[in-house]
Amino acid sequence: MSFELIKKVNDEQKKHAVVNVKSGDTVRVHQKIKEGNKERIQIFEGVVIRTDRKKSHTSRITVRKVASGVGVEKSFLLHSPLVEQIEVVRRSKVRRNYLSFLRNRSGKSARLRQVIFDKAAVNTLPEEKIEEVAAPAEEAEAKA
Repeated sequence: MSFELIKKVNDEQKKHAVVNVKSGDTVRVHQKIKEGNKERIQIFEGVVIRTDRKKSHTSRITVRKVASGVGVEKSFLLHSPLVEQIEVVRRSKVRRNYLSFLRNRSGKSARLRQVIFDKAAVNTLPEEKIEEVAAPAEEAEAKA
């Protein structure tokens, strides 16, 4: 009984449409930043070095980039209301989920082999899929 209630609350917190992000992808994350009364969107572009708990409402990605010669890593919750949009810029072939070895590399040795993919299909969900995802939630609301 309580497990079902917890699952229902967690599912309500999830976003309906999330881009399928994998380790090795170069992504551009649009994040809301609040400064006093003002709100702006900051873009963080880098390589996804880790993905955690993909099916959960607490799913997270860790993105790494090198800024001014210093490695910067940021972790983003995919279902957070502060994450406005995630777009996949480049996709690479990797053989593991956690790319910690990239921290010790720089220059040519830090390159990943690119894979050709359909950028438009990955970054936008078709309206049919969004309707399929939204339909079960609407049915649950009708029952309640």
